[in-house]
Amino acid sequence: MNVSIKMTENDNAVHVSLSGEIDAYTAPKVRDELMKHANKKGMQLVVDLSEVTYMDSTGLGVFVGLFKQLRTNEGDLTLTGMSERLQRLFDITGLADVMDINTEVEGGV
Repeated sequence: MNVSIKMTENDNAVHVSLSGEIDAYTAPKVRDELMKHANKKGMQLVVDLSEVTYMDSTGLGVFVGLFKQLRTNEGDLTLTGMSERLQRLFDITGLADVMDINTEVEGGV
């Protein structure tokens, strides 16, 4: 299973495009790449999930940890471009009530 991560950084904002599957095998790579930005004060992270075909609970855990770390450092996380399947996963777990989820794909940073 593969995951592709593309990032564009601009001051205190990072736009991330993920594609592929986020599961027990790929989640550590995703976590490591995204957490590099979570410790910066006031960081705004926008993650485009429109090309993510599958996510399991390990992937959800990555976003929970990222969300908490960003909030600790007065940052923010926005998830965009979710498929109905991913949206349902975030709804069922209650994360959609806590996280900023925009079903439209955002433009650049």
